[in-house]
Amino acid sequence: MRILLVGAGGVGAALCAIAARRGFFETIVVSDYSLERAERAAATDERYVAAQVDASSASAVADLCREHRITHVMNAVDPVFDMSVFGGAFEAGADYLDMAMSLSRPHPTAPYEQTGVKLGDEQFAVAGEWESAGRLALVGIGVEPGLSDVFARYAADHLFSEIDELATRDGANLVVTDDEGNEIFAPSFSMWTTIEECLNPPVIWQDGAWHTTAPFSEPEVFDFPEGIGPVECVNVEHEEVLLMPRWIDCKRATFKYGLGDDFINILKVLHTLGLDSTEKVRVKAASGGHCEVSPRDVVAAVLPDPATVGPRMTGKTCAGVWVTGRGKDGAERSTYLYHVVDNEWTMREYGHQCVVWQTAINPVIALELLSRGTWQGAGVLGPEAFDAVPFLDLLTEYGSPWGIKEL
Repeated sequence: MRILLVGAGGVGAALCAIAARRGFFETIVVSDYSLERAERAAATDERYVAAQVDASSASAVADLCREHRITHVMNAVDPVFDMSVFGGAFEAGADYLDMAMSLSRPHPTAPYEQTGVKLGDEQFAVAGEWESAGRLALVGIGVEPGLSDVFARYAADHLFSEIDELATRDGANLVVTDDEGNEIFAPSFSMWTTIEECLNPPVIWQDGAWHTTAPFSEPEVFDFPEGIGPVECVNVEHEEVLLMPRWIDCKRATFKYGLGDDFINILKVLHTLGLDSTEKVRVKAASGGHCEVSPRDVVAAVLPDPATVGPRMTGKTCAGVWVTGRGKDGAERSTYLYHVVDNEWTMREYGHQCVVWQTAINPVIALELLSRGTWQGAGVLGPEAFDAVPFLDLLTEYGSPWGIKEL
């Protein structure tokens, strides 16, 4: 297996650290727009090679694949680049994995009632071409989406005879401090992506169809395990809701994120001021004259890089699925399948903060299962299309066990 990793930011660098301990691949070409960042991540292992790439160019991705005889493209950049990396992999005849899906576009007149272009629609539209070519595009194989979808598959196969709701719930008690020990606003994941998913209309699967609602709707307090405790969660647009119902029979599917009042207020202010926009605006340049910049890119640039906040972060993060319905015995059942990661542990063991590490471990596991032939397929598929047991067994083997809590 010869892997092209596109993106050497927080998640990409953590992926390199995790994969360095495994022997299932021949090489990983670590690529990024910044060659310096790619070289830094590639220094993790002698099997790694650094390269520069423009992720917005499908032909650039394809050329790099051909140059290094790549068999699998691992996309670890912001989902705005999904379709170019996805297209480049197909052009080069490589299989493809990503940790999100192609971007959505809200309904032009009724965004909080009807779906427009949904997450993943552009990729699923060409699923037949991938299948005919005998190529696999495994989409949404991070932690959420990704591990959460594996949990849903496991619950459907082994714990439940009938599912009412697949309710992905994400929460944490993470705190980031400055040099004086004061708590600061520093998102632990890409701010560009966070703005995208939190301010778009959330999607809900119900009554056999997808519907939308207003951002931050239906607040509920969910009690997260292993000391995290109660966190208020709200509806957020996320890929699980678009993936799970394609392969798992359920009456309802939701995604709720524990953002907190402060984070929600910041997002609302950004939206009010137009700072969430990706459309470029003309501004004065420091050298005189003018230049064009995207407000959202500016917001992301002025905040701390998520890859660097680990040493100043404490706490745990939890990803999981709360499944309700009837168990295999026909009795009512309510079960939370989850994965908790402690930042102190990931920093000590891998040198990467827990949120990016928890995201990165799952595509590494998927790549190892594909290399073994344990997971096989063609077309555009989500994690739900594969057997969950070998994935969860390997997650435990990697030293990061998962849990089940009856509610």
